Amino acid sequence: MTALQHVKLGAYYVVSMPEPDDFDFWRERARSLVQCDVPPDRIAWVEPGGNGDLFAHGERRMPVPEPDARAVRASKRFVSLAKSALLHSEPERFTLLYRLLWRLQSKPRVMEDSADPDVRRVEDLAKAVRRDSHKMHAFVRFRLVESEDAEVGEHYVAWFEPEHHILRANAGFFVRRFANMRWSILTPRGSLHWDGEVLEEGLPAQRGDAPGGDPMEDLWRKYYSSIFNPARLKVGAMLKEMPKKYWKNMPEAALIPELIAGAQSREAQMVARGALEFEERPETLAAIEEAIHRCGKCPIGGLDNHAVMGEGPDRAALMIVGEQPGDQEDLAGRPFVGPAGQLLDIHLGRAGIDRRSAYVTNAVKHFKYVMRGKRRLHQNPAAKEIDTCRWWLEAERKIVEPRVILALGASAARGLLGRTVSISKVRGAPIPLGDAGSGASELWITAHPSYLLRLDGAAREEQERLFAADLAAVRARLAEVAG
Repeated sequence: MTALQHVKLGAYYVVSMPEPDDFDFWRERARSLVQCDVPPDRIAWVEPGGNGDLFAHGERRMPVPEPDARAVRASKRFVSLAKSALLHSEPERFTLLYRLLWRLQSKPRVMEDSADPDVRRVEDLAKAVRRDSHKMHAFVRFRLVESEDAEVGEHYVAWFEPEHHILRANAGFFVRRFANMRWSILTPRGSLHWDGEVLEEGLPAQRGDAPGGDPMEDLWRKYYSSIFNPARLKVGAMLKEMPKKYWKNMPEAALIPELIAGAQSREAQMVARGALEFEERPETLAAIEEAIHRCGKCPIGGLDNHAVMGEGPDRAALMIVGEQPGDQEDLAGRPFVGPAGQLLDIHLGRAGIDRRSAYVTNAVKHFKYVMRGKRRLHQNPAAKEIDTCRWWLEAERKIVEPRVILALGASAARGLLGRTVSISKVRGAPIPLGDAGSGASELWITAHPSYLLRLDGAAREEQERLFAADLAAVRARLAEVAG
């Protein structure tokens, strides 16, 4: 660590930071410099080990503000972001923060301008620091170090390679979480040592200073292998959250390549087991109706509600799929009888589609709700709940064999596609579906009528126009397949 230097060369000041993460020191010097009207381009901020000696042509005192110097303005948002951004490894962070502080004196609301380059850059630095802290909390792995001194007791050591100067800022997290352990965290930027009562800082370390493994690692590997779910595997997302550079310090990471490689076959096995839980797929609509009343494969079926079966011809050219029954549908035992169903009937009539000739059902068969006093308020089904109910929807498709399917809303679309889509991006054009029966079918996606009911004014008019256009396209397609 170099001695503090405050050197004036002509009109320039050089501020040598005692530590790269010392926010209090930076704030004190920055406040004094602002009060002395020293602009950003007249200051050089130097980190420990930087090039401060190049300017050392005789030490001078920093300027001292006058007793009646103006107070320095700094919003709470600036202070909060600055504390995080200063921990970044970017060498120009001190200059950036001072420039923004300088600008705040004449433009106190500059922090509200998210398009401002300085504000945006500080936000990016702070975000990167928070991400690095999150990785440290998640990926530090302590290993037991054997000691010949019985009085010392167990001592755990972890090796971590932070991208930024976050070690001291995160010391409190590990003290609180591992208060009863004796531990050390070694990094190339410094080290921390906790004996159960006192936290001490130490010098930077090397990878070889940390132990290579201990018997506890078998437990980590067994635990990770048991919770690994191949059906939810998204390699890109996993690598974003757990970059490969951290793997070498994590005992369970050695299992990842093998688990990924076997994920596809394991997923197929899981799907096969899931299918067997429902036994054989019902072959008639009556059998499906009887079965869904007994279904408890997801939490919705455990509510005080009733399964609502689809209705319509068992051979229909058009199949209309909604999200789930509502309160009125649950009470009546029929799909689309409430306000959304009434609006749907109006638009179907205008489009020239006879609802009685269509098979109308829902992606989820039970009403999901939350109680508010004596009222049952609708809740959107979760993706897992929609996916569970696909078993019944596919059974209906196989029996009805529709040529055209109209999905009302994102939940219905997921129930048919097995994935979430943006309605605005896929509406207005057919999507070929896998063959659920003897005839090929295609999917058209539009908004759910309940969405239209939540709008008013020009927005309602525009969405009803789009809804009507979607139904007209479906009507035209039905005429083509019928011919």
